[in-house]
Amino acid sequence: MDYILYFAITIGILVFIHEFGHFAAAKLSGMRVDVFAIGFGKRLFGWNKVTGFSFGDLPKDLELNGNTDYRVSLLPLGGYVKIAGIIDENYDKDYATTEPQPWEFRSKSTPKKIFVLIAGVLMNLFLTIAIFWGINYFQGRQVIETTKIGTVADTTAAYSLGFRTGDKILAINGEKVNDWESVLSELISGEKEKTEIEILRNGKDTTLTVSARKIKEIAKNGYFLPIGDTRPVINMVMDNSPAEDAGIKDGDILLSINNQPLKSVHDVIKIVSSHKEQTIPVTLVRDSDTLTLSVTPNMDGLIGVSLSETYTGKVSYRRYGFFEAFEQALVNIRDYTLLTYTMIKKVVKGDIAFGSAFGGPVKIAKFAAKSAENGMISFLYFLAALSLSLAIINIIPFPGLDGGHLVIVLIEAVLRRELSIKVKMAIQNIGFVLLLLLTAIIIYNDIISM
Repeated sequence: MDYILYFAITIGILVFIHEFGHFAAAKLSGMRVDVFAIGFGKRLFGWNKVTGFSFGDLPKDLELNGNTDYRVSLLPLGGYVKIAGIIDENYDKDYATTEPQPWEFRSKSTPKKIFVLIAGVLMNLFLTIAIFWGINYFQGRQVIETTKIGTVADTTAAYSLGFRTGDKILAINGEKVNDWESVLSELISGEKEKTEIEILRNGKDTTLTVSARKIKEIAKNGYFLPIGDTRPVINMVMDNSPAEDAGIKDGDILLSINNQPLKSVHDVIKIVSSHKEQTIPVTLVRDSDTLTLSVTPNMDGLIGVSLSETYTGKVSYRRYGFFEAFEQALVNIRDYTLLTYTMIKKVVKGDIAFGSAFGGPVKIAKFAAKSAENGMISFLYFLAALSLSLAIINIIPFPGLDGGHLVIVLIEAVLRRELSIKVKMAIQNIGFVLLLLLTAIIIYNDIISM
């Protein structure tokens, strides 16, 4: 029930904001909006000036006389705004044999058409800015107060650069560093040919000299330097698994297994896999309580969990003024956007599995509920990130998305005439089928990963 509730809240907010952008822009541009819908398919209930509040489908011969029907539909996987005179997901081609009317999309200027098409993306972007701005102003930015490096496997890029597990970075190119953000910033922004890194290793000061160009090349692929002071955390417990039988739950932070302290996911895998079908103690933290449970790995040396690492060291918060908070919100958006396109690039190259990078309704519901359990700030971060992702994906020039409609409008502007109805319908049909296929794949991945 929590998943359903928070999924409904999350999707409701994002869809309403996005579609309201199209709706408001259309109204401001003098276009008639016939339907404002949350969800797709059969009309469950709604309101308009002609019938008032009503359940079920509207009579087929009903004339709304230019009024909008505000409705909630059966499938809660999005929403739409039906604007007169545009071929979109509604496949409204009734106007094909009539002359353009003043209230129709097709009769408006190219700038007004573009304004209507990008308004949904702009509203998602404005929502993201507002959330980040508010969080930065009222709470501030979290500062991770460590410069210690975590587990560095000998197969990683960090190892090839000369970093080792437990190194503490003291200064970079002569600039002292006191937190993790400073470490990453100084490493990536270095303008000299060589980057000199002063570190404390095994109680002794030493200096690494690394190619600044090589650091930047590795950093382009995303995360490359593991942070220290971390513990393994349970992301998800599989159904009917040894972990579920032991009472381990999502969100548990692992301290030790078989009385051996843990710092990384690698530590967990190493210990568990070496105790097949043996009962071993697990000490963990759950909601500030320390518990000790017993788990028995199966014959394959697995306990049925997905893991990641969470920072457990000292943190503080940097406060921002009103305008500084806005600037930081733009930085947050830049970072999330770069991360999103990096993930898409890695999926295309085959470096990351499609199912690991993209999620559908099930994953959204799960993460929405988990973020809400961690507090309002956590949920707002999730909402902002999802809103930004929706904006980024929608502006991609793909048939059926806002970006696809935008390309058609720009082509028509260059040609100085409308494309034929058959061409527009063909583009929409292709886009609709591909989007349905993509949605089916995402939902399937959601289900099998539960």
